[in-house]
Amino acid sequence: MKVGPGGIETISGALKKPKKQDGHNHGNYVVATHRKAASTNPNCQRLYVKDPDAYKRTTPLSPKELQIRARFTAVRAMIAERKEDLSKITDDQIAFAAQKNEPNGKKTMLAWYWKVCGQEYDQTHNG
Repeated sequence: MKVGPGGIETISGALKKPKKQDGHNHGNYVVATHRKAASTNPNCQRLYVKDPDAYKRTTPLSPKELQIRARFTAVRAMIAERKEDLSKITDDQIAFAAQKNEPNGKKTMLAWYWKVCGQEYDQTHNG
């Protein structure tokens, strides 16, 4: 929200979400958007009202989506375990620092863990 001397000038985001009560939703989504791109159209503020189930998934998860979710869960567990392993912390920090300033190097330790553990997961599960 951007507020000026005359009050609210622009607003963007969810203004209202449905309240779930007794197993069903009450109310609607009210979403505001503000266009920032240059345009000759003076109407840059839009307001949308959507049904409570507008963002509810209507199709079952595909096998590919289930694979992606399983990989994410497994890699996240690998990262948590590796971060706590005292025998690997020093070597991991050295390896991270060595690649950090490379062209495709990971800039944060967490990103580096995701790369390394993701590659390890892919090697053991995909060949």
